Amino acid sequence: MHSHKLIAALSLAVGLVAPVALAASPAAAAAGSCRVELYDIDALNVGERDGHDELRFLVGGNLFPNNGWFTMDTGDDGDPADFGHPSTVVTSNGTASFNLREVTPPWVNSGASLGSVIAHGSTCAPLAVGAVDYEEDFIDGTHGTFYSYKVKLKLTGL
Repeated sequence: MHSHKLIAALSLAVGLVAPVALAASPAAAAAGSCRVELYDIDALNVGERDGHDELRFLVGGNLFPNNGWFTMDTGDDGDPADFGHPSTVVTSNGTASFNLREVTPPWVNSGASLGSVIAHGSTCAPLAVGAVDYEEDFIDGTHGTFYSYKVKLKLTGL
């Protein structure tokens, strides 16, 4: 008789605990921050009359590539490796700026700001650890002549 009551009590206890554990696991796996990386940059129109822009990114106080620049012509597709893999970490309530800079060779300096793409930490909040999302924006304006770039960032939940 006691074994039936014990089995019933254990079944009831397992039945109550299991749904709570399942409901808690997604919240526990939610990302508190994200790794933000340059994913892609497309030169839609370069700003210099010679047809070349020499570019760097300023991210988290660091310039990428760290010892030079990457030259892009209209129609070029740039990859993270071309810029030395610019990346940073952003918390779920912060932001991270990827500021595109035009430099004048042969000097390696910070250059002139062409504009920024901002990664929003709020995009990280719903991400599970290891999950990925993207933020994409256009940087355009006039610096000598009209320029336009499409920049895509990859956010990975940490």
